Amino acid sequence: MTIYFGWLDYVVFGAMLLSSALIGVYFAFFASKRQNTTAEYLMGGKTMGMFPISMSLIASYISGISLLGLPAEMYTYGTQLWAIVLSEWLVSLTVAAVYLPVFYNLHITSAYEYLRLRFNQKVRLLGSVIFIIKMMLYIPIVIYVPALAFSQVTGINLHMITPIVCVVCIFYTTLGGLKAVVWTDTLQTGLMFLGVVFVLAYGTWRLGGVLQVFRINEEGQRLEFFK
Repeated sequence: MTIYFGWLDYVVFGAMLLSSALIGVYFAFFASKRQNTTAEYLMGGKTMGMFPISMSLIASYISGISLLGLPAEMYTYGTQLWAIVLSEWLVSLTVAAVYLPVFYNLHITSAYEYLRLRFNQKVRLLGSVIFIIKMMLYIPIVIYVPALAFSQVTGINLHMITPIVCVVCIFYTTLGGLKAVVWTDTLQTGLMFLGVVFVLAYGTWRLGGVLQVFRINEEGQRLEFFK
Protein backbone atom coordinates (compact mmCIF):
# COMPACT_ATOMS: atom_id res chain seq x y z
CA MET A 1 0.00 0.00 0.00
CA THR A 2 1.41 3.38 -1.02
CA ILE A 3 1.02 6.20 1.51
CA TYR A 4 0.89 9.67 -0.03
CA PHE A 5 1.49 13.09 1.51
CA GLY A 6 -1.34 14.83 3.28
CA TRP A 7 -1.96 18.57 3.44
CA LEU A 8 0.23 18.94 6.54
CA ASP A 9 3.17 17.29 4.78
CA TYR A 10 2.85 19.69 1.86
CA VAL A 11 2.68 22.64 4.25
CA VAL A 12 5.89 21.57 5.99
CA PHE A 13 7.70 21.01 2.70
CA GLY A 14 6.53 24.32 1.26
CA ALA A 15 7.41 26.17 4.47
CA MET A 16 10.89 24.67 4.34
CA LEU A 17 11.53 25.93 0.82
CA LEU A 18 10.00 29.32 1.59
CA SER A 19 12.06 29.72 4.77
CA SER A 20 15.26 28.89 2.88
CA ALA A 21 14.46 31.50 0.24
CA LEU A 22 13.60 34.13 2.87
CA ILE A 23 16.90 33.57 4.66
CA GLY A 24 18.68 34.49 1.43
CA VAL A 25 16.50 37.58 1.02
CA TYR A 26 17.18 38.65 4.62
CA PHE A 27 20.96 38.49 4.34
CA ALA A 28 20.88 40.19 0.95
CA PHE A 29 18.66 43.17 1.83
CA PHE A 30 17.82 43.39 5.55
CA ALA A 31 20.83 42.18 7.55
CA SER A 32 22.54 44.89 9.62
CA LYS A 33 25.88 44.19 7.94
CA ARG A 34 25.52 44.14 4.17
CA GLN A 35 27.67 41.81 2.11
CA ASN A 36 29.43 44.40 0.01
CA THR A 37 32.83 42.72 -0.09
CA THR A 38 34.10 39.40 -1.38
CA ALA A 39 35.24 38.35 2.09
CA GLU A 40 31.82 39.12 3.55
CA TYR A 41 29.97 37.28 0.76
CA LEU A 42 32.16 34.18 0.48
CA MET A 43 33.37 33.81 4.07
CA GLY A 44 30.67 35.51 6.11
CA GLY A 45 33.14 38.13 7.24
CA LYS A 46 34.74 35.42 9.41
CA THR A 47 32.39 36.46 12.21
CA MET A 48 29.93 33.56 12.33
CA GLY A 49 29.56 31.62 15.57
CA MET A 50 30.48 28.05 16.33
CA PHE A 51 26.88 26.77 16.50
CA PRO A 52 25.69 27.69 12.98
CA ILE A 53 29.01 26.66 11.45
CA SER A 54 28.85 23.27 13.21
CA MET A 55 25.26 22.72 12.12
CA SER A 56 26.15 23.66 8.56
CA LEU A 57 29.02 21.17 8.50
CA ILE A 58 26.68 18.46 9.76
CA ALA A 59 24.15 19.29 7.03
CA SER A 60 26.91 19.14 4.43
CA TYR A 61 28.08 15.77 5.70
CA ILE A 62 24.70 14.11 6.33
CA SER A 63 22.76 14.39 3.09
CA GLY A 64 19.44 12.94 2.03
CA ILE A 65 21.39 9.94 0.74
CA SER A 66 22.51 9.20 4.30
CA LEU A 67 19.03 9.57 5.79
CA LEU A 68 17.54 7.26 3.18
CA GLY A 69 20.44 4.89 2.57
CA LEU A 70 21.79 4.11 6.04
CA PRO A 71 18.48 2.89 7.54
CA ALA A 72 17.90 0.74 4.43
CA GLU A 73 21.44 -0.63 4.66
CA MET A 74 21.07 -1.59 8.32
CA TYR A 75 17.59 -3.03 7.81
CA THR A 76 18.86 -5.22 4.98
CA TYR A 77 22.29 -6.24 6.24
CA GLY A 78 22.22 -5.67 10.00
CA THR A 79 23.63 -3.20 12.49
CA GLN A 80 27.33 -3.87 11.89
CA LEU A 81 27.46 -0.60 9.98
CA TRP A 82 27.47 1.18 13.35
CA ALA A 83 31.21 0.43 13.60
CA ILE A 84 31.96 3.29 11.19
CA VAL A 85 31.28 5.61 14.13
CA LEU A 86 34.59 4.48 15.64
CA SER A 87 36.56 5.66 12.63
CA GLU A 88 34.52 8.86 12.46
CA TRP A 89 35.63 9.79 15.98
CA LEU A 90 39.26 9.12 15.07
CA VAL A 91 39.05 11.17 11.88
CA SER A 92 37.33 14.09 13.65
CA LEU A 93 39.95 14.22 16.40
CA THR A 94 42.77 13.99 13.86
CA VAL A 95 41.35 16.82 11.77
CA ALA A 96 40.84 19.02 14.84
CA ALA A 97 44.29 18.36 16.30
CA VAL A 98 46.48 18.07 13.19
CA TYR A 99 44.98 19.71 10.11
CA LEU A 100 42.84 22.63 11.29
CA PRO A 101 45.65 24.29 13.30
CA VAL A 102 47.74 24.41 10.12
CA PHE A 103 44.94 26.09 8.16
CA TYR A 104 44.24 28.50 11.01
CA ASN A 105 47.85 29.55 11.48
CA LEU A 106 48.34 30.07 7.72
CA HIS A 107 45.12 32.14 7.51
CA ILE A 108 43.84 30.16 4.53
CA THR A 109 40.29 29.08 3.79
CA SER A 110 40.65 26.01 1.60
CA ALA A 111 42.84 23.00 0.95
CA TYR A 112 43.60 24.36 -2.51
CA GLU A 113 45.33 27.41 -1.09
CA TYR A 114 47.48 25.05 0.96
CA LEU A 115 48.36 23.03 -2.14
CA ARG A 116 49.61 26.20 -3.79
CA LEU A 117 51.66 27.19 -0.76
CA ARG A 118 53.04 23.71 -0.20
CA PHE A 119 53.65 22.83 -3.86
CA ASN A 120 52.73 25.13 -6.74
CA GLN A 121 49.88 26.54 -8.79
CA LYS A 122 49.72 23.46 -11.05
CA VAL A 123 49.09 21.14 -8.11
CA ARG A 124 46.41 23.52 -6.83
CA LEU A 125 44.75 23.53 -10.24
CA LEU A 126 44.86 19.74 -10.42
CA GLY A 127 43.22 19.44 -7.00
CA SER A 128 40.53 21.92 -8.00
CA VAL A 129 39.75 20.07 -11.23
CA ILE A 130 39.50 16.74 -9.41
CA PHE A 131 37.13 18.30 -6.87
CA ILE A 132 34.94 19.82 -9.61
CA ILE A 133 34.68 16.46 -11.38
CA LYS A 134 33.83 14.74 -8.11
CA MET A 135 31.09 17.25 -7.28
CA MET A 136 29.63 17.07 -10.79
CA LEU A 137 29.19 13.34 -10.27
CA TYR A 138 28.07 13.58 -6.64
CA ILE A 139 25.60 16.49 -6.58
CA PRO A 140 23.15 14.98 -9.12
CA ILE A 141 22.89 11.90 -6.89
CA VAL A 142 22.34 14.05 -3.79
CA ILE A 143 19.50 15.82 -5.56
CA TYR A 144 18.07 12.77 -7.31
CA VAL A 145 17.71 10.40 -4.33
CA PRO A 146 15.58 12.67 -2.07
CA ALA A 147 13.60 13.84 -5.11
CA LEU A 148 12.90 10.21 -5.98
CA ALA A 149 11.62 9.55 -2.46
CA PHE A 150 9.48 12.69 -2.60
CA SER A 151 8.09 11.62 -5.95
CA GLN A 152 7.09 8.23 -4.53
CA VAL A 153 5.05 9.75 -1.69
CA THR A 154 3.42 12.54 -3.72
CA GLY A 155 3.00 11.17 -7.21
CA ILE A 156 4.57 14.36 -8.61
CA ASN A 157 6.82 13.89 -11.60
CA LEU A 158 10.45 13.53 -10.55
CA HIS A 159 11.64 15.98 -13.21
CA MET A 160 9.36 18.68 -11.82
CA ILE A 161 10.66 18.39 -8.26
CA THR A 162 14.40 18.61 -8.89
CA PRO A 163 14.33 21.97 -10.77
CA ILE A 164 12.20 23.57 -8.04
CA VAL A 165 14.58 22.49 -5.26
CA CYS A 166 17.63 23.51 -7.30
CA VAL A 167 16.19 26.94 -8.11
CA VAL A 168 15.47 27.63 -4.43
CA CYS A 169 19.01 26.59 -3.44
CA ILE A 170 20.57 28.74 -6.16
CA PHE A 171 18.30 31.64 -5.17
CA TYR A 172 19.22 31.87 -1.49
CA THR A 173 22.90 31.09 -2.15
CA THR A 174 23.23 33.77 -4.80
CA LEU A 175 21.46 36.44 -2.76
CA GLY A 176 22.70 35.70 0.74
CA GLY A 177 26.16 34.25 0.23
CA LEU A 178 27.82 32.09 2.87
CA LYS A 179 25.73 33.42 5.75
CA ALA A 180 22.51 32.41 4.02
CA VAL A 181 23.93 28.96 3.25
CA VAL A 182 25.08 28.43 6.84
CA TRP A 183 21.81 29.52 8.45
CA THR A 184 19.75 27.56 5.94
CA ASP A 185 21.84 24.50 6.74
CA THR A 186 21.26 25.20 10.44
CA LEU A 187 17.50 25.24 9.89
CA GLN A 188 17.61 22.06 7.82
CA THR A 189 19.82 20.26 10.34
CA GLY A 190 17.50 21.19 13.20
CA LEU A 191 14.46 19.90 11.33
CA MET A 192 16.36 16.78 10.31
CA PHE A 193 17.25 15.97 13.91
CA LEU A 194 13.70 16.65 15.08
CA GLY A 195 12.33 14.37 12.36
CA VAL A 196 14.71 11.53 13.17
CA VAL A 197 14.06 11.79 16.92
CA PHE A 198 10.30 11.90 16.36
CA VAL A 199 10.33 8.84 14.09
CA LEU A 200 12.55 6.99 16.57
CA ALA A 201 10.36 7.83 19.56
CA TYR A 202 7.06 7.27 17.75
CA GLY A 203 8.17 4.00 16.16
CA THR A 204 9.48 2.67 19.47
CA TRP A 205 6.22 3.59 21.19
CA ARG A 206 4.12 1.95 18.47
CA LEU A 207 6.09 -1.30 18.79
CA GLY A 208 5.77 -1.42 22.56
CA GLY A 209 9.07 -0.13 23.88
CA VAL A 210 12.82 -0.41 23.46
CA LEU A 211 13.00 -4.05 24.56
CA GLN A 212 10.41 -4.98 21.98
CA VAL A 213 12.41 -3.25 19.25
CA PHE A 214 15.55 -5.20 20.21
CA ARG A 215 13.57 -8.47 20.37
CA ILE A 216 12.16 -8.01 16.87
CA ASN A 217 15.58 -7.17 15.45
CA GLU A 218 17.14 -10.14 17.19
CA GLU A 219 14.54 -12.45 15.69
CA GLY A 220 15.27 -10.96 12.28
CA GLN A 221 19.00 -11.55 12.83
CA ARG A 222 19.81 -7.89 12.34
CA LEU A 223 21.67 -7.25 15.60
CA GLU A 224 25.34 -7.58 14.72
CA PHE A 225 28.20 -6.19 16.79
CA PHE A 226 31.72 -7.04 15.62
CA LYS A 227 30.58 -10.20 13.87
